[in-house]
Amino acid sequence: MSGKSIDYALPRIDTLSQLQLDADGTVHVPAMAVPISPYLSAEGKSWVIEHLHQNQSPELQRRIDGNPVFLQKYVERMRELFPCTFKHTTLGGVEVYDFTPAEGISERNKDRVLIELHAGAFHEGWPSCAELQSIPIANLGRIRVVAVNYRKAPDHAFRTASEDVAAVYSDLLKTYRAENIGIFGCSSGGQLAAMATAWFQTHGLPRPGALGIYSAGATQNGLGDGAFTAAPIGEAMPPPLWPPGQEPRRRRAGYLAGGDRHDPLVSPASSDEVLSKFPLTQVITGTRHFDLSAAVYTHTRLIKLGVEADLHVWEGLFHFFFLNPDVPESRDG
Repeated sequence: MSGKSIDYALPRIDTLSQLQLDADGTVHVPAMAVPISPYLSAEGKSWVIEHLHQNQSPELQRRIDGNPVFLQKYVERMRELFPCTFKHTTLGGVEVYDFTPAEGISERNKDRVLIELHAGAFHEGWPSCAELQSIPIANLGRIRVVAVNYRKAPDHAFRTASEDVAAVYSDLLKTYRAENIGIFGCSSGGQLAAMATAWFQTHGLPRPGALGIYSAGATQNGLGDGAFTAAPIGEAMPPPLWPPGQEPRRRRAGYLAGGDRHDPLVSPASSDEVLSKFPLTQVITGTRHFDLSAAVYTHTRLIKLGVEADLHVWEGLFHFFFLNPDVPESRDG
């Protein structure tokens, strides 16, 4: 540690003349320096710094078969810390990784199963993101986790991913009661978990027992404040957050090109009728997540409609922060 102190005071704006306010309420904020949150653990602070620099590295952002290079070390660490076995197979005609904890499924969970939907902006992320999300849950929860390789852009478009989740869910319903099946996902996978739950309603499938929407929301109706306040300091990139040609919004638009963002099958939060029928739902986001607004809005709508829901907001942390298992905040999550 150097002797240099860190000033955590709010960025100073000397005069109101430095702020510009438009008639429509748009506020133009002058440049400011935003330090790492002092509320993070030492490991958490180092992790945020590492992540910010990873996003500045073209080499680490390089894709191999749709998997970012920088993720591989975290996949290997998950395998080391949380031993699991898996079968590469199909359910309902859809490719899946079927994970079982090395110590076996607990007696409590022998009649339960989780469906995992991976991140990747409806464009990539298989199997690295699926492993990152499934392995620790299967091991720590002593439960079977089925990760789904749903169809994605650019070869496929809206409805296909929901159809794939429904096919896997229908297959599992042959063995498990609906209330004993949970569905969770991160980022686009979190959005898909909500979209698929809406799809079940319109196709006569029973409601699952629980839903996890992580680093995402149940809406496509704009990115909200998080895109302009949380995102730049969480990703070290201004909106649209990723280099030209790789923006998550553009990838989502590719998959959702045939969908209407007001359609509850695309944005379940746009329909009170659909959202009111959701199961117990857990929402996870962070103060530096670009999905912050969508997550908070989703939770607000669920609570207002009488759905049991929990919202967990992690201070100072960014989109999909829990991919690093050696950070205390990730383990808490």
